[in-house]
Amino acid sequence: MEHANHTITNRKDIYMAARSPHIRMRDVSRVYDALELGIIIADGNGTIIWGNRYYSSLAQFDIRDYFGQNVRKISQREDVILPTERYMIDTVLETKQQQTQIVRYPTQDYVLTTATPILNKAGEIDYIIYSVSNYSDLMRLQEKASQSTMRAMALESHLRNIQVDSSIGKDIIIANKAMYNIYGKALRLAPTSASVMLTGESGTGKDVLARFIHQSSLRKHENFIHVNMATIPKPLFESELFGYTPGSFTGAARQGKEGLIQLADKGTIFLDEIGELPLDIQAKLLQVIQNKEVRAIGAVEPVPVDFRIICATNRNLKQMVDDHEFRLDLYYRLNVIPIYVPPLRERVADIEALCNRFIEVFSAKYNRPFSLTEQQLTYLKQYSWPGNIRELENIIEYLVLCSSGIGQVDDSIIAGLLNISQEQEPTITADMDFSSAVAQFEKNLLETTLKTSGNLREAGKKLNINASTISRKIKQYNIDYPNKKE
Repeated sequence: MEHANHTITNRKDIYMAARSPHIRMRDVSRVYDALELGIIIADGNGTIIWGNRYYSSLAQFDIRDYFGQNVRKISQREDVILPTERYMIDTVLETKQQQTQIVRYPTQDYVLTTATPILNKAGEIDYIIYSVSNYSDLMRLQEKASQSTMRAMALESHLRNIQVDSSIGKDIIIANKAMYNIYGKALRLAPTSASVMLTGESGTGKDVLARFIHQSSLRKHENFIHVNMATIPKPLFESELFGYTPGSFTGAARQGKEGLIQLADKGTIFLDEIGELPLDIQAKLLQVIQNKEVRAIGAVEPVPVDFRIICATNRNLKQMVDDHEFRLDLYYRLNVIPIYVPPLRERVADIEALCNRFIEVFSAKYNRPFSLTEQQLTYLKQYSWPGNIRELENIIEYLVLCSSGIGQVDDSIIAGLLNISQEQEPTITADMDFSSAVAQFEKNLLETTLKTSGNLREAGKKLNINASTISRKIKQYNIDYPNKKE
């Protein structure tokens, strides 16, 4: 009979298995190593399989030296594990209940320690997560969290007011922490008149953010003028932005025309795709910003203007400055408050909320009920979204139009649209909770190993676990594998 060992204890095997294209354990380890939270992961027998750097710094020994060793054995050394911690781990193994204590570490710091069991469907311990937090650091983090919570509550309240007062509120979808921070920053700077530069890929929602800044400002009752530079023919830039007087040039309207900048007086002008602005017009725009006055084509005297300017671009303006395609002085005038809007692939948490919003809109528009399955939502979260939110919106509209009488589409339609395999396994993402990430890693690792093994015994040798454990995990995760019959 094989020796019972209920988990992977060989660190090298773990990282070798992580070479699978669907497994990013290295990235997970890097994330946990960056945390100000000491972590040890042990299996159901109390064998240590992983620990991070912060734990080593608190405990004043390298936890990596003890990978593959049982906690009970290590706990016999007073210089490694303190008596209180030994009691906690033993109690968890015996009771299968979470244990929490405040203890004093060799660094003389008081720390909050928690040992948490992760149980399988049979009620047995698969893992023990042992975490250590510096108590003083914890108080500091708690204060920061309280401040962040207050800012989030203020932002949510403001968004509700925006939704009531304006149509822009319904377009603002925030589920990702980074986007909360961005909109929180925008809310704080909105009452000022400082110029804002929004950067990021096309389709990320920079126009929505610009409108949010305007609606949150003291100018919200005045005009918001959206100018898409990419749609203006080069010969018309000057007349469109600055306006012209009657008869100032051949083909000019008899009554003349007020420029877009003058229309934005007392309000906000949003210069979208600012990188498309020609160099000669850049000089004139700089003069308008500096002097707070605009001179129409053919006019003798300038007209005073008071406006807030917000710009957006998907281009690298700093590189354009270096290439002499964009004026340095104008760049600094416009880039007073830079805000980077991340692409959708970095905002996985926003995808489901955005889908729900777009489904609501297009179901009402076409009078067709529609819903996504969990598998279809997984496909959408796996996709890289080169077209960002705009691409997601277009796909949801297409799916609503393709939906049957029951309000759904076949998985193959979405897989085809996204050019992904229906057999592709979900990856570990930053939005997963710890237990889900561990489970997904374990499943992916088992599937990868089983594909290259003749039987369960061979797979067990590769992973340093016994065949009965693999068999149990196969049933737990409903894994289909080659050579199923032994």
